[in-house]
Amino acid sequence: MSLSTRITIDPQICHGKPCIRGLRYPVENILELLSAGMGIEEILADYEDLEKDDILAVFAFATRLAQVKTIQELISITPIKTRQVLV
Repeated sequence: MSLSTRITIDPQICHGKPCIRGLRYPVENILELLSAGMGIEEILADYEDLEKDDILAVFAFATRLAQVKTIQELISITPIKTRQVLV
C-alpha cells in the first residue's frame, strides 16, 4: 500500500482536503466514522467504492500527522456578534 496513491490532495476536489483516491471521500470523514464506532467492514459496506487498503491508508495518514514534532497554536476566530432583529 502506497500512501501517495491512496490519499490524494487536489485543490479541485473537496477544497483540497486529503481524500481517498480522489473519490471525494475526505480522510476526516472516514476518521469521524471510525471514531464514532463504525468498524472497517461497516464502512466498506456503506461505501462500496472503498477498499480495505483505503481505510488502512487513512490510519497511516493520521499516524503520520500525529508524528509532527511541533504543533503551532491555532488562530482563534472571534465570533461575529449577532444583532437583535425586531419583527
